[in-house]
Amino acid sequence: MKRIVAIVIVSCSAVVSGQPPSGSAVEWPYVGGDQAHTKYSALDDIDLSNVDELEIAWEWDAGETPLPDARPGSFQATPLMIDGTLYFSTAFSRVVALDAETGEQKWIYDPRVYEDAPRGASPAGFHHRGLAFRRDGDALHLFLNSRTRLFAIDAATGQLIPSFGENGSVLLTEGHGREVPPETYDQTSPPVVYDDLVIVGSRVPDRVQKEYDTPGSVQAFDALTGERRWIFFTVPQSNDAFGADTWENQSWRITGHANVWGLMSLDEERGLLYVPTSTPSSDYWGGRRPGANLFAESILCLDARTGERQWHFQAVHHGLWDYDFTAPPNLVTITVDGRTIDAVAEVSKQGFTYVFDRVTGEPVWPIEERPVDTTTDVPGEVPYPTQPFPTRPPPFAGQGVSLDDANDLTPEIHAMAVEEMQQFRLGPLFTPPSLRGTLQRPNVAGGSNWGGAAFDPESGLLYVRSSESTSTNQVCRNEGTDPDVDVEFTNNCPHGASAMIFQLGNRPGAVEVARSRLGPIPLIKPPYGRLTAIDLNQGEIAWQMPLGEGSRILRNHPLLRGVELPDRLGGGGRGPLVTKGGLVFIGSSDGHLYAFNKTTGEEVWRGATPFRPGGNPMTYRTASGRQFVVVPTGAGPDAALVAFASSN
Repeated sequence: MKRIVAIVIVSCSAVVSGQPPSGSAVEWPYVGGDQAHTKYSALDDIDLSNVDELEIAWEWDAGETPLPDARPGSFQATPLMIDGTLYFSTAFSRVVALDAETGEQKWIYDPRVYEDAPRGASPAGFHHRGLAFRRDGDALHLFLNSRTRLFAIDAATGQLIPSFGENGSVLLTEGHGREVPPETYDQTSPPVVYDDLVIVGSRVPDRVQKEYDTPGSVQAFDALTGERRWIFFTVPQSNDAFGADTWENQSWRITGHANVWGLMSLDEERGLLYVPTSTPSSDYWGGRRPGANLFAESILCLDARTGERQWHFQAVHHGLWDYDFTAPPNLVTITVDGRTIDAVAEVSKQGFTYVFDRVTGEPVWPIEERPVDTTTDVPGEVPYPTQPFPTRPPPFAGQGVSLDDANDLTPEIHAMAVEEMQQFRLGPLFTPPSLRGTLQRPNVAGGSNWGGAAFDPESGLLYVRSSESTSTNQVCRNEGTDPDVDVEFTNNCPHGASAMIFQLGNRPGAVEVARSRLGPIPLIKPPYGRLTAIDLNQGEIAWQMPLGEGSRILRNHPLLRGVELPDRLGGGGRGPLVTKGGLVFIGSSDGHLYAFNKTTGEEVWRGATPFRPGGNPMTYRTASGRQFVVVPTGAGPDAALVAFASSN
């Protein structure tokens, strides 16, 4: 294993030693900035007038290399900044402490979870999104949930706290009412700490599609002892449980998933926990789970102290599109028609923003149950007849596919795209999967995904990045070759969600097309990624801009030689950060950190990163008075945490 090293790159002009402090330290103590996941900072040292002075102040190299049975994936963790130190997790779930000013490494704790790689793990490899903390008197405790365990770490030493659980960790797979094979259970998003509780969700790999697979759950543990205090199942576990009647034929007994692999939010004052849930097993065929399937693809409000349900809203009934709720709910205060509302806003893979009174669960604007197309050629499938459609705000991502959406960068490309699209079923949002394959937009990654949105309390604007791509939703009869799949129909098809890339035409010079961001020339028109500002006071879109210059592979494709392309084709990215300095920062898959004018959407700066950003940016000010903007980049052996700051 390559040793993890720290690299500090500081130009002479960036050294601030000897200069008087220009302001007090300002921390970033949670992955989302606060437990409400606003991703907002009141710092304005970096603003519209000087953002162009940003340059890389230091980099820290993760130095993780593939092992025979495990591979480090995208570096996704957003660091915490507490007491002048950055704390974060790497792709392999190592916990790292760095000096927030210099990037100098203080310590690393390695739980060695990569030695127990999950079966059906993502082909993208191991990844993890961050930590949570709790103060116990003068001591600072860090909590890491990874694979099957929850770890408690002393922030001063980087060592496990032996009084927590069994020598510093607790097992998360016990007490689920059925066996939970450790190789099919995972944790990728950080815990939530409320008072003396540490609360975690779970991840069950989508590839695992078996009877009696692991049901989704939310669990709370005593922060000092590790004793489990409560558990909430997102798939009801008895006929008497609320929602069990939405699983026809008592299919709750055999169905799993609907887990909480995204990030949760907390209203600390009220003690309310907001939980986004995912699709039940299997994601694309529901023949043995008829009904609406509560609490899958829902937002849940739980009492953080007891785990009792306060209210819920299901956004997708009987999900067949892998439209997991993954983004952390944004807890916001807005003014609508002169009325101040403490609200929760949830951006979604399907490109909607659902806005509720966070206490009562009442929608701020009407959400209508509308009939949707239920025709299907898939044996045993019974799509749900209606789906919820918010009346406000408007969708922030393209929805549905028709031939009018065919890529028209050149006449040749347009003709090829139309020819390919005609092989698939086309239709509006919620068009069911099919045996030949349904072209789906937003794709299985969204719309929005776990990166979520950022909220500006000054203006009431919510900023969200959207992917503007398609994927093919095809199911086929299970051939029985995969031990983790026993459903009658599965998505392991040539054009199913597990097929990463297909080709547009079987001819020389064919245009490769991917189900997400991997293909150089997508089937549909650009832009392929947007940044949108949504006015939550009005329920309207304030502005929308392409995000990023787009794939270099696309731009250099032989079929586009000599073609004048837009400066911004748009591409992938994660979630944004908004500041009082008038800026929205966001990383893009084209290998840059961008800054936009938060009022107008004008791009005002971009800085190249050593590798493409893999997680959300954060910001803080050290005791020296210097503001930094930090973003995780890269994957595997090419992964680095990068800090930008002004040279002045």
